[in-house]
Amino acid sequence: MNLPFGPSPLLIGMVHLKALPGAPRYAGSMADILDAALADAQALQSGGMDAILVENFFDAPFFVGSVPPETVAAIAAIVSRIVQEVGIPVGVNVLRNDVFSAIAIAAATGAKFVRCNVYVGAAVTDQGLIEGRAAEATRTRVRLSASVDILADVHVKHAIQLSYRPIGDEATDAVERGLADAIIVSGPATGSATPVDRLQEVREALPRVPLLVGSGFSLETARALLAVAEGAIVGSSLKVDGVVSNPVDPGRVRRLVEACRTSQT
Repeated sequence: MNLPFGPSPLLIGMVHLKALPGAPRYAGSMADILDAALADAQALQSGGMDAILVENFFDAPFFVGSVPPETVAAIAAIVSRIVQEVGIPVGVNVLRNDVFSAIAIAAATGAKFVRCNVYVGAAVTDQGLIEGRAAEATRTRVRLSASVDILADVHVKHAIQLSYRPIGDEATDAVERGLADAIIVSGPATGSATPVDRLQEVREALPRVPLLVGSGFSLETARALLAVAEGAIVGSSLKVDGVVSNPVDPGRVRRLVEACRTSQT
């Protein structure tokens, strides 16, 4: 794997991109978007995060399928610069579920991993029905000779499964039939705490597969969540005042990293 899973918890910090060209809230300046993204990425790296995940978070409302070419171009331009500027692995998530574009961007820029929100099964979301894309994603990775890890959500946030199956069963399918490299478990929404029992169910089903917390990871929840998971993707709690639309707060990053490292010693 490209991601450094090991004895210490893997901490992946979010770079939530401002609205990109073509999105309803685009403010008219790619330079401003790039500057903000680079500042957040550098704050995450300097604070001790192990990796960075770049996401078009403020492009909402999201497309149910593929995003338009202007979105792919903008994300690729920004990810390319971040990869050049930081020395830790960079990943890509193209919301809501365009894992094909994410893999293509990673292949073109040197990013090391992608996130896929609905990888197996199907989910009813605010975008409509989203179906899993494991078959196409893995073949895109091979076709592009892209050395990227696929991190797959199961029972993803902001969604309800079309046909309920135990989360452990879905995680097993994502790995054994979908060939995901790691599993992500989240709470019901961005910033919402990930239930420990959901993590435990996946851990029991897949005792040797890397498991990540996908939402609600903070100083207050870290110890309990890291007792089960190998790491976390962290966004809202690292922002100024804990508000997702604010810039990354370097002090919050340092405090969280120190707490997580201390809890493992």
